[in-house]
Amino acid sequence: MIQRFLLFLGPARSRALFILIGATGALSLVLNAAIDAGDWVRPVQTLLAIAAIVGSAIIIGGRMEPEDRARWTAILLPAIGALFLGVFFLQDYLWLLGGASLGWLVAGLFIFRARAPMAYRQAVKLLRKNDYAEAVKNLDVLIKQEPNDANHYRFRAEVLRVWGKLDRARRDYLKMTDLAPDSPLAFNGLAEVYLQSGDYHAALDAAQKAVELAPDDWVAYYNLGMIEDRLQESEQVIAHLELALQKKVRDARHRALIYFYRARAYQRLGDTASAHAEIDALKRERTGLEEWQKILESDQAATLEKVLGEDILLAQAVADGKRDLATVDSEARS
Repeated sequence: MIQRFLLFLGPARSRALFILIGATGALSLVLNAAIDAGDWVRPVQTLLAIAAIVGSAIIIGGRMEPEDRARWTAILLPAIGALFLGVFFLQDYLWLLGGASLGWLVAGLFIFRARAPMAYRQAVKLLRKNDYAEAVKNLDVLIKQEPNDANHYRFRAEVLRVWGKLDRARRDYLKMTDLAPDSPLAFNGLAEVYLQSGDYHAALDAAQKAVELAPDDWVAYYNLGMIEDRLQESEQVIAHLELALQKKVRDARHRALIYFYRARAYQRLGDTASAHAEIDALKRERTGLEEWQKILESDQAATLEKVLGEDILLAQAVADGKRDLATVDSEARS
């Protein structure tokens, strides 16, 4: 569980979280041991605790999807506000406000709990045990009960992709495009499956449709640029991955590959100065490359490794100065 949590955070956020908790905890202990400690120590220690909670929430929340972030904000913000009032303004009611804060946390977890179907939760548990067949069977039952819910096909397709059943995953994404023809998620998933299967032209068509449906989504531009890298459409790679960056790519690991693909595209076009500028940007995203290495160590990453494993290794080698981009590009073309 701890390993999954650290993988979710990534190396940079994990370090920031440990430093925050360690620093606030150490300061609190120093104040507790102070010989001439006055009445001001308790409020300061409480403020340090609040700072640790708020800082942790910001670090963790930054990795969450908007819906999950909003849910946890609704749970934590009233509780932290009640503690703040009790410590600094209503000391006589501190215990009452503290109890109310704790009570709201418990109530909020139930009020704002995630509404994932039981079949999803069971499938995730089976997925973690590498029992892909049983995970898919759980979703099969759910789809028979609710055959017109596009999200069910999407979830089953993602399990099938991890399992390596790409043809079945493709059929689920195609069904999703029938049920939700305006959903960019369906076409993004379809583009990724075609990419995994090596059908780059079909992947390109699906990715272009995803961009058309979601012109403000960085994922659509990222997938499109990655596919165009395989097709060696260098000018398009640079343009579309620039648009992805403009949409604020949150994950360091995706930014790292974006800079690598753009560097390779510039190298193919003979613009070595721009290629080296992209490599410099890649070097600043080493934590993203570390995240990829951790992900590829997972038992569920076999299919992903077939698609991105070589790119990640080459990007790491280029960032470390062990490989020259010109030779990497010539190998890719051969």
